[in-house]
Amino acid sequence: MEKLNTLIHQPVRLQIMAALAALKAEEQMEFVYLRNLFNLTDGNLGAHLLRLEEEGYIRVEKTFVKRKPCSHIQITARGKEAFDEHVKVLKQIVKGHTL
Repeated sequence: MEKLNTLIHQPVRLQIMAALAALKAEEQMEFVYLRNLFNLTDGNLGAHLLRLEEEGYIRVEKTFVKRKPCSHIQITARGKEAFDEHVKVLKQIVKGHTL
């Protein structure tokens, strides 16, 4: 059996990746939307996004809207593949432990 992806398996990052993986390939989520969705602080969300971005799992695009900074987050092909593999392993674990 494959191993769990320890970077993605962390609960907040798992939620972030699940939300982003549910989008169409060209779609993005705003930082503020993710922050509110998971009830996180800016710093906490930013730290998790940085880890995912460093691994190449997400892309963060920073722009300005009406002179206010706005970050858009998108899952990368590498991130989608890693997330799908992680979900596959989770399903194998659950399947192996059901009666």
